[in-house]
Amino acid sequence: MTTINISPLLKTDTKSVLSEKLKLTSKKIAPVWPLENFVAVNPYMGLAEMRFERAANLLSKIAGIEMTLPIQYYLDEIEKGKITQEDINAVRQRKGLEKVQDFQRFLAELRREIDNKFQYPELQTVSDVKSALSQKDWNRFVLDRISIWAGAYFDKGQAIWNTSQNKESLFAAWKADASVDRTPKVMGLSGFNKWVKELPDQPIEAAQYALDQLKIPEDCVNLYLHCLLLRIGGWSAFSARIDFENELYGKEGGNVVDFLCILLCWEAGMLSCSKRPKMPEKWANALKILQELRKTEESTDKLKQKLLLQDAFDYSAQRRLIQQFETKQENSKKRTTPTTVKAIFCIDVRSELYRRNLEMVAPSVETLGFAGFFAFPIKYYPVGHNQGNAQCPVLLPTGPVIKEEMPNESTQKQAEKSRSLKRQVDHAWKNFKSGAISCFSFVSPVGLAYLPKLFTDSYGMTRPIPHPSNKGLSKAQQSNKRISLSVGQHMGQATGIPIEGQIKMAKNALKAMSLTEDFSRLILMVGHGSSTVNNPHGTGLDCGACAGQTGEANAKVAAAVLNNDQVREALAEEGIIIPESTVFVAAQHDTTTDEMELFNQDLIPQSHSKDIKELKQWLKEAGHYSRMERAKRMNVAQNKDTDQQIIKRSKDWAQVRPEWGLAGCSSFVVAPRYRTEGLDFGGRSFLHSYEWKKDKGFGVLELIMTAPMVVTSWINLQYYASTVDNKNYGSGNKTLHNIVGGVGVLEGYAGDLRTGLPWQSVHDGEKFQNEPLKLNVIIEAPIEEMNKVLAKHNSVKQLCDNNWIHLLAMNNKGKISHRYTGDLKWESIA
Repeated sequence: MTTINISPLLKTDTKSVLSEKLKLTSKKIAPVWPLENFVAVNPYMGLAEMRFERAANLLSKIAGIEMTLPIQYYLDEIEKGKITQEDINAVRQRKGLEKVQDFQRFLAELRREIDNKFQYPELQTVSDVKSALSQKDWNRFVLDRISIWAGAYFDKGQAIWNTSQNKESLFAAWKADASVDRTPKVMGLSGFNKWVKELPDQPIEAAQYALDQLKIPEDCVNLYLHCLLLRIGGWSAFSARIDFENELYGKEGGNVVDFLCILLCWEAGMLSCSKRPKMPEKWANALKILQELRKTEESTDKLKQKLLLQDAFDYSAQRRLIQQFETKQENSKKRTTPTTVKAIFCIDVRSELYRRNLEMVAPSVETLGFAGFFAFPIKYYPVGHNQGNAQCPVLLPTGPVIKEEMPNESTQKQAEKSRSLKRQVDHAWKNFKSGAISCFSFVSPVGLAYLPKLFTDSYGMTRPIPHPSNKGLSKAQQSNKRISLSVGQHMGQATGIPIEGQIKMAKNALKAMSLTEDFSRLILMVGHGSSTVNNPHGTGLDCGACAGQTGEANAKVAAAVLNNDQVREALAEEGIIIPESTVFVAAQHDTTTDEMELFNQDLIPQSHSKDIKELKQWLKEAGHYSRMERAKRMNVAQNKDTDQQIIKRSKDWAQVRPEWGLAGCSSFVVAPRYRTEGLDFGGRSFLHSYEWKKDKGFGVLELIMTAPMVVTSWINLQYYASTVDNKNYGSGNKTLHNIVGGVGVLEGYAGDLRTGLPWQSVHDGEKFQNEPLKLNVIIEAPIEEMNKVLAKHNSVKQLCDNNWIHLLAMNNKGKISHRYTGDLKWESIA
């Protein structure tokens, strides 16, 4: 075994060069959020600076990651008529290729390509080489050792006894653990503990030593580092999330860099401590392959074909969307019924379906679309809680701290006591279930006690399950919950929103919603959440705009601020006149059951009692029709029991598909509601209300293109990646999930932290419910103004230029008239 001796320590310039390489590579890994606030993330976000096709080639080369489905999938879509010869020729023409003349011959060539097994030479790590020589799975061993350690280090209270030194930095904690871990020795890696113990304490210096031992060629370092992070992509992504949030609040990152240093040390340690005589020779061959791969830019023919077919599939969906709007334009009818209610829903695709049904049963209701945090980025403390939740998109830092409260002091204390007791009971119950004396024996004597609950839940014989935000509260307490805008203190933080802040937030929100005139008597602020049980990914069904929380708190804050007389007086001076007869009402749409709840009804004036009664009936009818529509997609029979069957799914412990979430999301329309009213997007389109003629200076357009457009692309590409390569970018089979550290899931008892969506969230067992389509963004606004936004924000421009999303322009007649082709250029759509 080699004794480590770094003397003198790394020179400053050498250290800074390596540090920069490590940082650069760390940015190629997208963050992943913990289960308590699951956020849809574009797993390719670190590669947005390159073309989609180039990224597909890179990931295929270094990690065997797929960015398309197999050729057979596209052949099936051609057979169904979804992809046509014209679609394929349109894409080929854009790529400078000749049009296909003999389509049957073209298809025959594709079928032959299916059997083409050629792939790149596999990029090999030390663990790959060692596995081949020893016939032991060292890849699995290293993955499990790192995953077990990381699960303990990042644990959020699941473990009763945590052995990890998680108060130390990532690298320091790993070094301390690996120095005493005897498992490598048992596997035959003698001397590994001592080797780790003698490593420098500084991670960059340890990484440099590891690279020197590995003899990685200078021009191949970045490629090799990227490969290592992708090999353990789950924990890499979790580390990236910590860096993302730290940097968002002006703090220093570095967790991914530390994690990468750990992976490098594992590699070098296995090489240095290996006693197999052929190891140096085999590793030298692996380095030659690494150099060959670095020089290879060209994609394989098979990958080129798949990428072309994927482009044709995207183009075919775009073609149908354009035709849908042309049909709407030809049959367009202006709203003639007076609007009595405006309902502002989240842009979420599930809202599209409900909005359409609500407007169908109640023609006097007009719905609008806006991000579900309603431009009120708050941190929310539920009553009786010591920790608050961020209630805004993860791209934004949180704003004011808002407390939940009860109507009076006695009910406040009662609610706090109820929740405190609930937390204590939950903690004791968790400790008992997890304890050494009860882990196996628990199932026999105590598990049977769960049978009545399992039975009643599964057969719909219980009351609705309270959302986590309502746990520990009685039904009466739940209905009386309110938010406090009063300025004060809580847990050492300033709380509430001063009147000046309320006025500013109200003005910004109404302008961003294009809601500055024509106010109706009732205006609903509709947040959304979901109801499921036994579902680790449950928060992934809640509001993405609220960081995996429900929109309840945001809707309540928005309604309270906009009902404030002082706020309205100030808005009137700004030219935004809200009539005295207008009342804002907070509500929440349960996307699993399509039920709607109105909050704080006791605060609604008696003068609006009739309006509320009528509204409740409309909401009930809209919920029924929405459930009937969703039933088709969930293979639930449509009969007199359909409503109860849909609701029962939310309480079924064995149900792996309580709802389809955002599966199928493939378009984002930014335009006035009358452009989309009456169109059926099948619950697959994000809808954002926007009237560019009201947008002086186009600040709202800039906000939409840099926030909601980016967030919807994240959601779309997460579903896309979980569909085309669930092994690497999804979370596998939901029925095999085990929660680790309270932060994520493993598939089975070991392995990497799984990211993305379960297979059951994108596939129904027979076919894909999420077709792999990249997002079509349709904006009604002047092209020159959209170009200004793209020119100003390079990260947004990259998404459009590099084929990650498709940007389309709508003209003032409601026709999709132009397609963005890159570099601020557009082409006319005939």
